[in-house]
Amino acid sequence: MHFINSLHLQPMLTTPMQALIHQLEKAGELLRISDEVDPYLEMSEIQRQVFQAEGPAVFFERVKGSPFPAICNIFGTKKRAHLLLEPHLSHVKKLVRYKANPGHLLKDLGREPLTSMAALFSALHAIPVPCIAGMRRFKKTTLSALPQIHSWPDDGGAFVLLPQVCSEDPEKPGIWHSNLGMYRVQISGNDYHLNEQAGLHYQIHRGIGVHHSKAISRGQKLRVSVFVGGPAAHTLAAVMPLPEGLSELLFAGVMAGRNFRYFRHNNYLFSADADFVITGTIDPEKTLPEGPFGDHLGYYSLKHDFPYLDVDGVYYREGAIWPFTAVGRPPQEDTSFGQLIHEITSPIVPIELPGVKAIHAVDEAGVHPLLLAIGSERYTPYQKLEAPQELLTQANAILGFGQCSLAKYLLICADQDNPTLAVDNIHDFFCHLLSRVNWSRDLHFQTSTTIDTLDYSGCGVNSGSKVVIAACGTERRRLLTSLTDDLGLPQEFSNPKIALPGVICLTGPKITSSEQRITSVKDFTSHYSAAWPGEEPALIVICDDSNFCASSLKNFLWITFTRSNPASDIHGIKEFTTNKHWGCHGPLVIDARRKPHHAPELIQNPEVERSVKKRLDDIRGY
Repeated sequence: MHFINSLHLQPMLTTPMQALIHQLEKAGELLRISDEVDPYLEMSEIQRQVFQAEGPAVFFERVKGSPFPAICNIFGTKKRAHLLLEPHLSHVKKLVRYKANPGHLLKDLGREPLTSMAALFSALHAIPVPCIAGMRRFKKTTLSALPQIHSWPDDGGAFVLLPQVCSEDPEKPGIWHSNLGMYRVQISGNDYHLNEQAGLHYQIHRGIGVHHSKAISRGQKLRVSVFVGGPAAHTLAAVMPLPEGLSELLFAGVMAGRNFRYFRHNNYLFSADADFVITGTIDPEKTLPEGPFGDHLGYYSLKHDFPYLDVDGVYYREGAIWPFTAVGRPPQEDTSFGQLIHEITSPIVPIELPGVKAIHAVDEAGVHPLLLAIGSERYTPYQKLEAPQELLTQANAILGFGQCSLAKYLLICADQDNPTLAVDNIHDFFCHLLSRVNWSRDLHFQTSTTIDTLDYSGCGVNSGSKVVIAACGTERRRLLTSLTDDLGLPQEFSNPKIALPGVICLTGPKITSSEQRITSVKDFTSHYSAAWPGEEPALIVICDDSNFCASSLKNFLWITFTRSNPASDIHGIKEFTTNKHWGCHGPLVIDARRKPHHAPELIQNPEVERSVKKRLDDIRGY
C-alpha cells in the first residue's frame, strides 16, 4: 500500500482531470457553470473574459451538443499554474539548475538535503511505464460527440485547442523516440468528412515534421495519437521546447511526479491517464485545406493545405472532462506556458548559448516576432568597445537555437553596459538600446528566410525576413520625451504621439497597393530630411492609428512587430547601402501599417460579448 501511495495513483474511476477539479475547487480556484453553454463562440468568450479579469478556472457542466463536460482557464494565472504543478515544478527547476551548474547540487545537498534528494529521485519518473489496465478504462465515441469549440466568428470549424499530439519516429519506432507536441486539430468544417478526417496544423520547426519527413521518404503512413486531458503536467510537456530526439514523454513523467503510463491498442500508443484519445494516420502525400483559425498573434491564420488524420478511433474514459483554451491577441491563457517555460529553461541558456545571459520572447508582440536578449562582449576585454562584436556571434547562435530560429526581430544588448538590465523589463530595455544603437552600423538583415507560420507580415507562408539590432557602448543620444507644436509633417502624415522615450508613432495614409506604400514612405523620409525641427527621435513608427499604437506599451509592441516585415518595412532617414550593408544616418522608420496581404484582425461578435458579460455579472460571487 505504501508503494501505491508513493506513485500518487488515484482510485480506479477517478481521472487526473477529476482530481484536478477537486484540487481547484478546494483552493477556491474554480467557477462552476451548471446552465447549458454553447460551444459556438460563447464558451471561448467566457474563457477570454474570465482570463482578463484574472478569474478562476471555469467548469462547464453542460455543453450544448455534447455529453462531455469541459473546463478552461486551468493555467489562467501564475498562482494557479504553480498550484497544479508543485512540488514537481520545483524539482524540475532544480534538475535543470544542477545540469547548468553541477556545483549547485553539492551546495544544496549541504543546505537543504531533503528537497535536493527529492529532486534527484524525481528523475526516476522520466521512464515511461506500461499500464496493465489498458483499454478496460476506455470507451469509443465520435469526433462529433466532442465539445465543438468554435472560438472566433470566422474560424473554419471546431478545433481541439489543448491537444497532446504524439507521433513516433518511423525509422526507430517506440516510445523512446516519440514526439509530443501541441498542434491544433480541426475536427469539423471545410472539406473534412465528419467523424472520418481531422485537420492537423503543425507549424515550421516542429518535432512531428521530422517524423512526417521520414514517413514520406519511406512511403508509409504516419501513425498519430492525440491525447486530450490527463495531468496538467502532460499539457505543459506538449509545449516544452526539448532538444530534437528527446521525447517529451520523459519530461511529462518528471513534471507530473509519476511515470508516464501507456499501452498500445491497434498498434497506436495510448496515454493511460488521458481523458480522450484520438487515433489516426497521416498519408504522407495528401493534404486538405485547414483553417481559418483565430490565432495567438491576434489575427486569423488563413486557410491553407495541411496534413490531416484519417481517423481510426475516438476514445474516452469514464468521467472524462474536456479541457480547452481560447487564443487571440496576447496576453491570453497560453501566456502562462511561456512564463513556465522561461522559469524552467532560463538557467540552461548560458550553457547552451555561451555568453548569452538571458532571452525573452515578448508575448505582447506575439512571441516569435520579437526576441530581447542580453549578451556579453568578451573578445577584447582590454578595450572599451563602442561597436558590437561578440554580440553578433551570440545573435547568430540564438537564431539557430530551437524555436528562437523563428524570431523576426532580435534585439540584443551587452551586459557590461548595465549589469542590472533585465530582458523582461521591456520599457527599460528599449530605452537602453535606443540610447546606444547606431543605425548606420547596428542593423543586420536576413532578407529571404523562414519566419513563423502564423505571421503574415512576410511575403508568403513561412517566408519573410529577420533583423538583428545589436547595441553596446556608451549612450550616444538623449531620448526625447516631448514634441514641438509643429513638426512640419507631410500632409498625409499626422497626429504624432510619443509611445516610449525616443519613439514617435505617426498616423500614415491607408495602404492600397505595394507601389503606394513605397511611395508614401519615400515621400515621408525625403520630407523629414529637409524639414524636421528640433531634437530627433530614435525611432519613428508609421501606423494606421497613432493614438491606439502609442496609448500603451502593449499596443506599441503588438502593432509594430506583428505588422512589419524587416526587409520591406524598415526604412530610415538619410538611408544608404555600402558593400551590401544597409543603414541610415537619421532615425529608423518602421512601416507598421496594415498591408493588403495581412491576415484579418480578430474581432468578436458584439452580441456574444454582451451576453457573456451579463451572464458572468449575474453569477453571484464572481
